[in-house]
Amino acid sequence: MVTLHNLTVSYRQHPALHHISGSFAPGSLSAVIGPNGSGKSTLLKCIMGLLRASGGQIHLNTPRQRIAYLPQLTELDRSFPMQVRDCVMLGCWGSVGPWGGVNAALLRRVDAAIHSVGLEGFEQRAVGSLSSGQLQRVLFARLLVQDAELILLDEPFNAIDARTTEALLALLHQWHEQKRTVIAVLHDDAQVRAHFDQTLLLARELVAWGSIEEVLTSANLMRARALAEAWDDNADICHTDASPSQRSPT
Repeated sequence: MVTLHNLTVSYRQHPALHHISGSFAPGSLSAVIGPNGSGKSTLLKCIMGLLRASGGQIHLNTPRQRIAYLPQLTELDRSFPMQVRDCVMLGCWGSVGPWGGVNAALLRRVDAAIHSVGLEGFEQRAVGSLSSGQLQRVLFARLLVQDAELILLDEPFNAIDARTTEALLALLHQWHEQKRTVIAVLHDDAQVRAHFDQTLLLARELVAWGSIEEVLTSANLMRARALAEAWDDNADICHTDASPSQRSPT
């Protein structure tokens, strides 16, 4: 579904990700993990097209309108005056475009999505009045309406209660059963072991990529921590055409 070829992403010519290669299989349920600042969110934004690669390529086996993206809650403007039902209805955008109308069938899909996340009766509530867990349910309902083939989630369970986390994890498994491709940035190793089948471990560079058993080893986790501790944001500029063995350490 997504293939990375020597992907490098830089901020002010210093690498946030460099020389990443590998692929996410269609229908896979994959977690992206790593220390803070390791490039996890950068990877999702680059796949989504929100950031440009400095080098390498991303190949998508689905059109971008069939990709759904959920940013971190901290990146959202919760003061925007919008009701819950209108927010969920934004998931229809890919179907109707900027000038089309939302027909009865789409409205039924919106109502069904709100029901699926347990927010019946909240349709007229302002999103700014919701708790973090309630808002995340709204955003997952919007994802349900989008009916995407590829779903990108950036720390979807951060700062929400255990009950909401359990309900939203059930939706992830539902998408997995429907053969959708899900890529989620997470920081809870136990959650990854319990619910995901593939893992990408990043520390600005690729540490390991594969099954949970292959990736979440003590040696790999120690290497990721060591790379994070050695980061130098004042290091030499990353040359995107260099191979991993030729680049300057960062």
